[in-house]
Amino acid sequence: MSTHLLGHKPARAAPGINLHPQITLQLARVHEACGPARRSFAMWLAGQTQGPVLWIAPAWEPGQMNPDGMMAFADPARFIFVRPTRAEDLLWCIEEALRSGAIPLIIGDLPGAPGLTPVRRMHLAAEQGGTMGRAPLGLLLTPGDGGAQGVETRWHMAATHQGEARRWTLTRRRARALPPVTWQATQTKPRAGLNLQKTGVTDTLA
Repeated sequence: MSTHLLGHKPARAAPGINLHPQITLQLARVHEACGPARRSFAMWLAGQTQGPVLWIAPAWEPGQMNPDGMMAFADPARFIFVRPTRAEDLLWCIEEALRSGAIPLIIGDLPGAPGLTPVRRMHLAAEQGGTMGRAPLGLLLTPGDGGAQGVETRWHMAATHQGEARRWTLTRRRARALPPVTWQATQTKPRAGLNLQKTGVTDTLA
């Protein structure tokens, strides 16, 4: 019998949240969004999910989400906001929320990029949460160019609005087995998702 007949079965695609035919965020993993429009990325993701969204942000940061701005992507009533008063509680809250499996989408709005060990703990927690039912997804929002170690994917988003047109530049900076690429994202009407047009491939993974 020829050896090719004994080959492995095709690997099944891991379940994920589909933002676009070319963009799927794998469940039971932690992803990162950075850049000045990282919260718009988070809201776009939330708009493609169902059920509650847990948004964890430090209590000492002055900025808060504006319900009027959220309406363009998702119903603000779906969101539960947690504002820890101590820095050490931020990552703990994210980890425990992922482990509980009670909420499908957990967003950590962080003041800086976490290291490899806490991200690995989040991945394990998300996997454990998946044993309770549908696996959760974690999204870390980090300022600037991000840089959280060990994340499944990293996305950079910046607004390029023109007049009434709502537009962003979206770049996939890191993903397993996928190259960096940039799209022009446009929202044509509220809660309709984003239309993407590829604009080029970046030079490095960053």
